[in-house]
Amino acid sequence: MTNLFSMEESAPLADRMRPRDLSEFIGQEHLVGPGRLLRRAIEADRLTSSIFFGPPGCGKTTLASIIAGATKAAFVQLNAVTSGVSDVRDVIKSAQERRTLYGQPTYLLLDECHRWSKAQSDSILPAIERGTIRFIGSTTENPMIAMTPAIVSRCRVFQFQPLNEGHVITAMKRALADKERGYGALNVRVDEDALRHIARIAGGDTRAALGAVELAVLTTPAGEDGVIHVDLAVAEESIQKPMLRCDESLYYDMLSAFCKSLRGSDSDAALAWFARLIYAGVDPRIICRRVIAHASEDVGQANPMVMLQAQAAAADLEFVGMPEARLPIAQAIIALCESPKSNSVCAAVDAAMADAEKGGYGPVPVHLRDTHYAGHDRIGSGDGYKYPHDFPGHWVKQEYMPSEVKGKKYYKPTEMGHEATILKNQQAREGRK
Repeated sequence: MTNLFSMEESAPLADRMRPRDLSEFIGQEHLVGPGRLLRRAIEADRLTSSIFFGPPGCGKTTLASIIAGATKAAFVQLNAVTSGVSDVRDVIKSAQERRTLYGQPTYLLLDECHRWSKAQSDSILPAIERGTIRFIGSTTENPMIAMTPAIVSRCRVFQFQPLNEGHVITAMKRALADKERGYGALNVRVDEDALRHIARIAGGDTRAALGAVELAVLTTPAGEDGVIHVDLAVAEESIQKPMLRCDESLYYDMLSAFCKSLRGSDSDAALAWFARLIYAGVDPRIICRRVIAHASEDVGQANPMVMLQAQAAAADLEFVGMPEARLPIAQAIIALCESPKSNSVCAAVDAAMADAEKGGYGPVPVHLRDTHYAGHDRIGSGDGYKYPHDFPGHWVKQEYMPSEVKGKKYYKPTEMGHEATILKNQQAREGRK
């Protein structure tokens, strides 16, 4: 007979409800939908070495377990955190024996595969190349960044997407209805708004959602009618406020999204990414550095005041600290987004640096040389220099460029914002030449 006490002693609900075959698998339609490559490979038992990459709770290990149940091959599971080179050698040795004696292939599922060192990864490469094992790596990190190129190049990478709220609600309803593994044999009623809340907070992680359902059911006493009623209030207590994971790959992706939102003049998006970065624990000084950099890179002389706001935000951060400094930082972000854009400063300095790196420098022209020492006139330093303030408009035609790049134009103002005035002034000087 099913009861709460036997369920408390059994495996967690998320484990009990793990899909047993592809018909029970939820989500990842782009990978295992009808006719998709991965589904065909699994059904034909022809899956080659692969890496499953995606966020927690989206089905990576579950799909590997389904493969284990569907295949005629041997299936071995290791965790990169606790296994070493000796464990891999034992697996490879056993796999070779199975292949030689019975013609049976071996799958090796390695959880958290990004945690392996180069030496550990190298130890398995010959076995993958010879087909001694079929490797399946499972990771939440971007393998292109977190894993050695040698092993990634020998695997097919399948990227798993976060499950949506509909997927998570389906998983919870399935658990509530299942009489064998879930709570179908109990008199449990979960309100729709409670399910939606858990699904939203779980953020695509079915493991977290099913854990919340389990906690809610096991801690809610039955009413006088014998019904265990889980309402929104119970659901809110059963699933904690989400903690935004921020591994190295996600950190750079979010920072990239923030910077591109600044450049793209989208204040709302920039503030959203700013908030997520801060919530994930990113040092706000990193945000300020990016705002200052983009104040020149993407605005520059189109609105010089943005640089002052960016610098003020950084100074405020040091002076008043967080959380108060979020306000001047947000003000600088909005000012940058809403400002006219120009990358002329960035283009100018990049072109100048590129020319400087070519070398082949000649001497500084005589009229531009230093004159702040006694006797400079004896060697001609400064001869021919025209002091601009002695001329109308405080400007006079004069060559300032190094001879190697004479005639080169680095700074090309646009017609955006204040640069329109600069462009007009440049054109006026050109007309006086």
